[in-house]
Amino acid sequence: MATPNNGRDGRSPRPRVGRQESPEERADRRWSDLLQEVRVAQTGSQILFGFLLSVVFMPRFAQLGDFDHGLYVATVVLGALATGSLTSPVAYHRIFAGRRLKPQLVDAAARLVAIGLVLLALTVGSALLLLLRVATGSAISGWITAAVMLWFASCWLLLPFGQLHRHNGRSPRPPDGPDDPDRDDHNDASTTPER
Repeated sequence: MATPNNGRDGRSPRPRVGRQESPEERADRRWSDLLQEVRVAQTGSQILFGFLLSVVFMPRFAQLGDFDHGLYVATVVLGALATGSLTSPVAYHRIFAGRRLKPQLVDAAARLVAIGLVLLALTVGSALLLLLRVATGSAISGWITAAVMLWFASCWLLLPFGQLHRHNGRSPRPPDGPDDPDRDDHNDASTTPER
């Protein structure tokens, strides 16, 4: 059995491509990364949602107009949907545990977390609009909210994709695609060797 060339025999070592991990190791790493990301988003969404639930019990709430009441209801619903999406990996893990479906678990949970982040951004935007409308009573609240949402889009999408584009020297591609440097198809049992 041949050992990998590590450069000790005078020849230059073969360049290492990707992480050289098995599909199971890759799924474990992606799951761990996803859980770390979700912890950050869950905390913010749960605090915001808890605050929104308490607003209805404040005396000033009864003085709000119809539009602001509707905006409040929409904000609470968005917050509930965001919380549901961001906590969904727990339910997925309970259902998928022990069934040897971790790659499918990670993919499904990642999609719901992405949806949860969009819902969280919409929740923050609508909560900010409601707060600014109550605090200022002016139309400028809409412009401020739009500017903040543009900032969210910049921080969450434009800047990361711009950095990815500069780093790779090409347009962004979907993560974990066939040309992903972290992908290690030769360890995958479903891949047939070249002849």
